Amino acid sequence: MLLQGNLSKDIMMRRVAFKMKLKPKCEEEYKRRHDEIWPELVSELSQSGVYDYSIFLDRETLTLFAFQKVRVRNIVDQLRDNDVVKRWWDYMKDIMDTNPDNSPISTPLEEVFHMD
Repeated sequence: MLLQGNLSKDIMMRRVAFKMKLKPKCEEEYKRRHDEIWPELVSELSQSGVYDYSIFLDRETLTLFAFQKVRVRNIVDQLRDNDVVKRWWDYMKDIMDTNPDNSPISTPLEEVFHMD
């Protein structure tokens, strides 16, 4: 479907932000693993509706801040059942705070300001 006229990009997507926690002395390993992110994981994220995805590190607190844009029509909620995603969680569990299923403990953040 083509959007025409003055319709906002916000109609087609939403911004999502959350934070996670890195274990001490794992900063470089976390970056290395993401520098070598699996192409099949990127594909699964893209196919679910995630794009323009960034993760920032606060080295002082080891807090990871993640920001992504998600298409309005998405299947992001189904990612937790995806085998590639589960393998990534298993791969990352030694350097992050995780839940019992190895998913990263993440806290959604509320958007309080945005400027285009």
